[in-house]
Order: sequence, then C-alpha cells, then structure tokens
Amino acid sequence: MSFLTTQELLKIGFSSCGSNVLISKLASIYGAEKINIGSNVRIDDFCILSAGDGGIYLGNHVHIACYSSLIGQGRITLEDFSNVSSRVSIYSSSDDYSGKKLTNPTISENYKNVTHGPVILKRHTIIGSGSVILPHIILNEGCAIGALSLVNSDCEEFSIYAGIPAKKIKNRSKKLLDIEKEFLNAQ
Repeated sequence: MSFLTTQELLKIGFSSCGSNVLISKLASIYGAEKINIGSNVRIDDFCILSAGDGGIYLGNHVHIACYSSLIGQGRITLEDFSNVSSRVSIYSSSDDYSGKKLTNPTISENYKNVTHGPVILKRHTIIGSGSVILPHIILNEGCAIGALSLVNSDCEEFSIYAGIPAKKIKNRSKKLLDIEKEFLNAQ
C-alpha cells in the first residue's frame, strides 16, 4: 500500500489535516473542503469519503480499513481512537425505500424523500467488518459493533452489539481507558 505524501495531502484541499496522516493513493475523496482530519489517522485502499453539507470529522488515532465508505449529507464524526474495519458503510443519508418516492442521485429532490442525519462514533468505538451504520446514530464511548451488523439505533457506552438489527450482547471492558493514558504518557 502506498500513501499520499504530505505535499499530495495539501493539494487535496482538506478543511484541516493534522500530522502523521496516512491516506492510501487508492482512496477516493469527495468534498475535501468539508473534511477535517486529526493527527495519526490512517485511511486504507479503496475507501470512499464523500462529505456532504455536514462534513466529515476524524479525530486523532483513527483508522478506516480498506473498502469502507463514509457517505452522506449529514455530519459524520469519528472521535479519537475510533476504528472502522474493512467493508464498513457509514451513511448519513438514506433514500426512502417505501416506494412512495423515487430514489437515487439522478432524480430531482422534489421526487425523493431522503433522510439526512448525523452519525457519531464516540471515543474508542470499533465497528466490525461488513457492518452498516444508518443516519441519526450515536455509537457512545467504547461501543463495539460485531461484524456484519446493521446499526439502526443508538448504542450504549462500553457495550458490545451484533446482529441485524444490532442488539446488545454484553458489556465491554473499560480497561482500554487505562491503556490510553499509558499510551499518551509514553508519547
């Protein structure tokens, strides 16, 4: 995997971009002027970041694994130490599937009924491979989503969720907060 150089990152025109940012040359970026990137961020091959009006905000120590996408008009926020595994789709916009309206971006807005809403991944959130996150969702601090899950409602802090739709399986350890302190003190 080859990453963009610092000069190449500057040319993209991000709203802000921290230090030690590794973005694959094979990632696709749309609406860069609405994307804010913290420090120590890695975005792997074939990821799509498509920022709408709400923008995309990535904190520090964030990883977005290959083939993942962050798409939509609503704001998408990935706070510090959050992790998106491969093939995860995060949507801050969704078409009306009822059949009462038309769908897709080739149709004028007056014929569609698109839902837009923020998606927030709080600190230390991890999303397993192949999962889908819908608009108007908050994954609270320390939340873990199992692989191949569909998240259509908010998730409690330090809890593990899995399934379609995602349901709480059990609590998640808070030990990672102590390890975070140790890690940051070692910097």
